[in-house]
Amino acid sequence: MTRLRSAASRAARPSGALRAVIAVAASLAVAGCAAGRIAQSTPASSGQSFVQGDYSSAYFSPGSRPKAPAVVGRTLGGGRLSLAADRGNVVVLNFWGSWCAPCRREAPALAALAAHFKSAPVRFVGDDVHDSSTAAVAFERTYSVGYPSLNDPGEQVALAFHGTVPPVAIPTTLLIDSSGHIAGRVVGEISYRGLLSLIDKVLARPR
Repeated sequence: MTRLRSAASRAARPSGALRAVIAVAASLAVAGCAAGRIAQSTPASSGQSFVQGDYSSAYFSPGSRPKAPAVVGRTLGGGRLSLAADRGNVVVLNFWGSWCAPCRREAPALAALAAHFKSAPVRFVGDDVHDSSTAAVAFERTYSVGYPSLNDPGEQVALAFHGTVPPVAIPTTLLIDSSGHIAGRVVGEISYRGLLSLIDKVLARPR
């Protein structure tokens, strides 16, 4: 965990509810789900996912939600994206890679949920890690992904979340409430019903 571990060691020591989150992350790492940068696997690892069957979901109540970092970057389409621009909406931030088998399995559910919440104050954003833009754009076309993704081959966005509620595996999905605080995290492949329920919960208690 060379890069992410060093970044985490420089971050302020979390307290309160975040200690439980870091304990979950540590247990996943011990179980072999996270090693190397975000995890040990890479696009060259025969399509194996970082998660390898492990799954966790967490919801944070208002008052115990850490502030999300100010993330700005370039999208796969070449545009500029800032998470702060979506303030006032719930943001669903999905960390993925075209080489990741669970990412391919969950893509149709994410695309369907984005369509389901199209008229609601919910925005979907991807963060494509360890990938080539050509493969990533082909992935988005194959699965009819209708929302933008940041081009993040060096995990800079993932690193920015250390000290808050970091992605500890690929795929990981974070929910950011309308005030810019992290309200939930799913480590592993999402299900349509599971993420729908979590989004509805954050919408019901948006900040």
